[in-house]
Amino acid sequence: MASPHAQDREPALSMTRSGLATKETKVQLYIYTNHFKVNVTNVDGYFFKYNVSIFYEDGRPLNDKVIRRKVLDRVHETYKAEFNGNFFAYDGEKSLFTVGALPSNKLEFTIVLEDISSTRTTGMRSQHAHGSPNESDWKRGKHPYPSKTYKVEISYAAKIPMQAIAKTLSVQDLEKSPEALRVLDIILRQHLVKKYIIVPYLLYGLSFMIDINTESCSCRGCLLVRGFHSRFCTTQGGLSLNIDVSTTSVIRTRPVVEFLIAHQNAKDPFSLDWEKAKRALTNFKVRTSPTNTEYKITGLSEKICKELMFFSKQKGKKDENGKPQMIEITVYDYFVDIRRIPLSYSGDFPCIDVGKPNRPTYIPLELCSVVSSENYTKCNSSGSLVEITRLKPRDRMTVLTNALGINNYAAEPLLRACGVSISNNFTPVKGRILAAPRLKAGCGDDIFPCNGRWNFSNKKLVEPTTINDWAVVNFSAQCEIDSLINELIKCGEEKGINIARPVNVFEESSEHRRSPPLVRVEMMCKLLFSKIEQKPQFLLCLLPERKNSPLYGHWKRKNLIEYGVVTQCIAPAKVNGRYLTNVLLKINAKLGGLNSKLSIEHSPSNPLESKIPTLILGMSVFNGSPGKSGVPSIAAVVSSRCWPLFSKYRACVRTQSPKVATIESLFQKVSDKKDDGIIRELLMDFYTSSGSKKPDQIIIFRDGVSESQFNQVLNVELNQIIEACKFWDANWSPQFVVIIAQKNHHTRFFRPESTEHVHPGTVIDNTICRGQNSDFYLCSHAGITGITRPTHYHVLLDQVGFSPDDLQEFVHSLSYVYQSSTTAISVVAPISYAHSAATQMAKFMPGISSSHGVINTAGSVPIPQLPRLHEDVCNSMFFV
Repeated sequence: MASPHAQDREPALSMTRSGLATKETKVQLYIYTNHFKVNVTNVDGYFFKYNVSIFYEDGRPLNDKVIRRKVLDRVHETYKAEFNGNFFAYDGEKSLFTVGALPSNKLEFTIVLEDISSTRTTGMRSQHAHGSPNESDWKRGKHPYPSKTYKVEISYAAKIPMQAIAKTLSVQDLEKSPEALRVLDIILRQHLVKKYIIVPYLLYGLSFMIDINTESCSCRGCLLVRGFHSRFCTTQGGLSLNIDVSTTSVIRTRPVVEFLIAHQNAKDPFSLDWEKAKRALTNFKVRTSPTNTEYKITGLSEKICKELMFFSKQKGKKDENGKPQMIEITVYDYFVDIRRIPLSYSGDFPCIDVGKPNRPTYIPLELCSVVSSENYTKCNSSGSLVEITRLKPRDRMTVLTNALGINNYAAEPLLRACGVSISNNFTPVKGRILAAPRLKAGCGDDIFPCNGRWNFSNKKLVEPTTINDWAVVNFSAQCEIDSLINELIKCGEEKGINIARPVNVFEESSEHRRSPPLVRVEMMCKLLFSKIEQKPQFLLCLLPERKNSPLYGHWKRKNLIEYGVVTQCIAPAKVNGRYLTNVLLKINAKLGGLNSKLSIEHSPSNPLESKIPTLILGMSVFNGSPGKSGVPSIAAVVSSRCWPLFSKYRACVRTQSPKVATIESLFQKVSDKKDDGIIRELLMDFYTSSGSKKPDQIIIFRDGVSESQFNQVLNVELNQIIEACKFWDANWSPQFVVIIAQKNHHTRFFRPESTEHVHPGTVIDNTICRGQNSDFYLCSHAGITGITRPTHYHVLLDQVGFSPDDLQEFVHSLSYVYQSSTTAISVVAPISYAHSAATQMAKFMPGISSSHGVINTAGSVPIPQLPRLHEDVCNSMFFV
């Protein structure tokens, strides 16, 4: 139930631009962007929208997008006269658009297609326990369907004036523009689908052609294919087409074991790491033989096929109660002896699980082939893909220029009918380079970042900690521990951190190394806390795997939740001064120290922070991996503390409904006197750490939301924050600033006079920015690989009254306060911290049990609740 105080203030739905930045900088320049100007000449016509329904012959709806497109293409080819020569744009679902009306408001067609398979699911499940792969299991999933006849209904829905597109050119009323622009995007997408092309692919300076039927460019068992993102945008300069290079990975159909060998670069199946195989295959689609059925993989069996037992019905035999008689049999014997399917090597390997957690369904490995699919995200996120596919700025411009010529948008009949023409020239925009903020180190030393970077050579940390009580635990990492400890102590002394010798070094017993990760962690903790007299300040944990260690989540959860001990995990493959400095930066921040800070944080010249108590919030939601629809989302909010600093933060993390982007638990009224929401917890921390002061200004940075969700941030999330403030003190009314940070966009910038990245601090607030909203692009960091991706900031609300100059400089400064880095980062530190806190706490999810309670949400299943951090570490920057 909403608080009555929520009516006291109604946030604006959008904020108009207050002007452009005008403060002179040392460098002003013109740069190019990958937006291409669009002109529209036909402003008097209309788009006609039609609803499309497609059915099988027996009346069932057809839902497969690929087949629906083929059906519509055949309709247009066969019944061209019925369309009066009109071309159409189809979105693959329920909407079809034409330029000019069709002869009738309702048309019906019957189409026959050859060699088309449906994606119908029978929904039948095994009735056997313990994962019996009986006959009904093989009927479940995608399979060929004999009907090739389809019924198509096309009915009139609406008329959209092209004048709406023309209005975007002069930034007028945009009420109907989104729908009109959606039509143009559909036309563009359809044009590219019909004109699929193979483009030159640059690899280490060589140019060759990518063909998805070859493996000439492979990465971890998948093929890399370059395509293009394209989207029409409304900007200050009118309508533009944003085009960018996009690389993805595809999987071709092949036996699962062949994919795994290529993915792990293994010699044979006996060399495979099955834990890695499980992570790689989960949520993959496989096709089984000999039934040619498709399933989604949910995991692998713990036992090998020859040892995996289940109960199977004996055909034709019943027990004394008349029920089918059951027999216990291995999966291997079931397929070989009962189903008469020969298996050559599967007996010695795990089975593929295509069932559910409480009802597994196992299939031998060699009967499964991975199904060809696009966008294999597990390969897309790998470092090898980044290395192979990166393009320098000048090469990227060349590829985009060639794409415009090859795609030949002028030949698209629907674009011609709309009078749409697209320029072949990159749009020039006016940019400014903001000066890097001055930083403070220890002993009053100044740090002047250069090109977005700095270091602590011959400098001490601004607030170093003292470490008297700590220990080292080693989970079988191969390194010289004594040498590591000596170098860490020496490096700490150089940075001002006094580090005593560790109280002990705990080595993992060899008998535990093959145990499950949770068991290994519990045994280490049992050994550790039986040997030390008091809880240490922190634990240095040595892990054997550099990335994605299965021990990490269990170790963090055990220490942060149960014992309340700060821990730093490392995988010391190569130890040098730079590596140890980065480790110490994290340790110092986690233990309450401060590595560096902005020189303005205590300066009288900074009225925002030094005179007016100001709280900075960073908010993010982690929605988990694609395909895991049932996993709760994790919302994280970090807040600044110890005002007037804005280099120290605290985090609060909660679970919420799966795939929900809006944060649900900012305000949670439990009773008339109790609020258990995130904001109340963070407000109390600010109050106690800032000399009993309430913030008069609250600046909110939010990431991970699209433009369609901006109103939800203002009218749902901000209202929750206002209610939390009013619930704490009804007479207290802070002013709010709400800023959205977007990284998931395709706008890029190029320096016309150079092949290098744009300079750190480059800001653009004109030409390609929104016509009505207050927004700007900022490249705060120095690019390393590929091309610098700017962050797009949208100012939704500003009750403080920032000038454009002050706001841009403030946002730029917050990219320099990330405590574990000696470089400016690409987005403000509060957002980066929130994302880090959410992803780290997400690793606790497998350990959540019912003992920690649940969150009940209306109309949904209970959401498991994350355990709260131990009181000794809840105020720490554990997420650094």
